[in-house]
Amino acid sequence: MLNWVEIDAEALSGNLAEFRRRLGPRPLLGAVVKSNAYGHGMLETAAVARASGADWLCVNGVEEGVRLREAGHDAPVLVMGYVPLDALEEAVVHDLRPVVYNAETVERLDRIATVRGRRVRVHLKAETGTNRQGVAESEIPSFVRRIRACPSLELEGLTTHFANIEDTTDHGFAESQISAFSRVFDAVVAEGGPAPIRHSACSAATLLFNRTHLELARIGISLYGLWPSRETYVSCLERGKPSLHLRPVLAWKTRIAQVKDVPEGGFVGYGCTWRATRPTRIAVLPVGYFEGFDRGLSNVAHVLVRGKRAPVRGRVCMNMTMVDVTDVPGVSLEDEVVLLGRQGEERVSAEQLAAWCGTISYEVVSRIHTALPRVVVPAPSPASGGPGARGGCSRRLS
Repeated sequence: MLNWVEIDAEALSGNLAEFRRRLGPRPLLGAVVKSNAYGHGMLETAAVARASGADWLCVNGVEEGVRLREAGHDAPVLVMGYVPLDALEEAVVHDLRPVVYNAETVERLDRIATVRGRRVRVHLKAETGTNRQGVAESEIPSFVRRIRACPSLELEGLTTHFANIEDTTDHGFAESQISAFSRVFDAVVAEGGPAPIRHSACSAATLLFNRTHLELARIGISLYGLWPSRETYVSCLERGKPSLHLRPVLAWKTRIAQVKDVPEGGFVGYGCTWRATRPTRIAVLPVGYFEGFDRGLSNVAHVLVRGKRAPVRGRVCMNMTMVDVTDVPGVSLEDEVVLLGRQGEERVSAEQLAAWCGTISYEVVSRIHTALPRVVVPAPSPASGGPGARGGCSRRLS
């Protein structure tokens, strides 16, 4: 393989165990595997997550839910994104749980389910301040009545999402959303019928607010060993929350395609943006922005070669990147190169890559091209101690 992603099954299992410890035994734990599991590989990570005790799987679209069903997953699958009207039949056929907030969706879904003799469990999305998907608080009672008037639908869940819980240490807005969601739940209960499963907790909310755990928590970015933000990490410390040891799950690797000498004064790459100030040894890597190695990393990022940092020289190309290995002895053709992850004593983190190209760790990992193989590194046997044995809310953000 020239370019591939390694998934550390032990780390993933350990992270899930840490969140189970944080949540306690009562709430269901939903592993968010949408968008190719934030770049980690949906089918690969779903298998590990389910084997490690995840109760539900959460996806963005129907096509993801169908892939999970076709892979043999029988767990509840929550579809959190928009389901087009012409895809609702697939949701019914594959027993997926759609999140609803449009009257048209509810009506079409009920007709399809009735024709097929199915009962579909839906989750109502409440608008509490993010102003994306969702039903306004004032419209919740009538929307609940609309759902409950449909003989083939069951209002199984009530959900919302936080707007400003990760990017700040001032959680006043999140508190207002928690209060709004509580009012919405009371309004739903007042309309009669079974009380729905409540879920609002993402990774950050699970870490910071016990009262958001409710009946189901949706764990996304931190399932993969990444803190939602530096502010979340700081807030965790400031609030004296119980320790949580998260381990990055993903490593992204490639191999050297050519090693060449560039004379002093020679330019490297498109636009002649980097010029050698000494005789320089350059390694050409067969990876670029098509594969997900952002063009913004040009002339600023480092990769790891033989356990040492090698800076990117010149512009990242569509399918190639050049790095300086002058100070890395013994480099040769097809040596393994770490773009993201650890090699020897050195490590390039998703947070570092994000800082170098002016984005967030979510984007860095989720944009790794889906065509690159995801290779699961097998977890050790239970006799070796198992995952989640270590404590400490201490993984530094770098």
